[in-house]
Amino acid sequence: MADHSAARRMMVDGQIRTADVTDLRILAAFQDVPRERFVAPAAAALAYLDLDAPVGDPASPTVRRLMKPMVLAKLIQTAQVGAADRALVVGAATGYAAAILARLAASVVALDEDDALLARAARMCAELALPNVETVRGPLRAGWPARAPYQVILVDGCVEVSPDSLLSQLADGGRLVCVRGRAPASKAMLYLASHGHVSGRPVFDASAPALPGFAAEPAFVF
Repeated sequence: MADHSAARRMMVDGQIRTADVTDLRILAAFQDVPRERFVAPAAAALAYLDLDAPVGDPASPTVRRLMKPMVLAKLIQTAQVGAADRALVVGAATGYAAAILARLAASVVALDEDDALLARAARMCAELALPNVETVRGPLRAGWPARAPYQVILVDGCVEVSPDSLLSQLADGGRLVCVRGRAPASKAMLYLASHGHVSGRPVFDASAPALPGFAAEPAFVF
């Protein structure tokens, strides 16, 4: 039987700490949350490797994946999540990122458009006793305005276009983090809302699985 606890410690020490993630709350959250329970059962052995782990059939070309632990941890640290914050996870899939944020924020809305993934996310949050996570279904690109504004929005995947609808749901002083672009030129981005204006800047090089609904329109080339 695999020793997932040991693998989790190795992930935190070998992938996350070495990427300059120093927030002890984040390190503890990644140590506590059993990532192997959020991936596809056939991929449990891959849960703690430095890769985007599949949550469905790994052979499917459209399978959704969990973001690499290092990239997710750095994004969360960049967002500077506070204990009183309301957070939104866009593209929550099976709920791994939401489960991490639930240990850092006051409340988390986990948004996805896949019924099967959402059902699994709700089940996992119940099993892990995370009553501050609410799972909701809707188009990812639209966000979840019913609970806005949010102090933190985490886009759990890569987007090719500006997440304008999501940015409009930030509270004053709110932060949105995502990976934007197309590999190998994609970047982790931090967007800050201040007095009705939003500014964005790249914070580190990163790649992540593409999220449905955020692909750029094909450009016409002469």
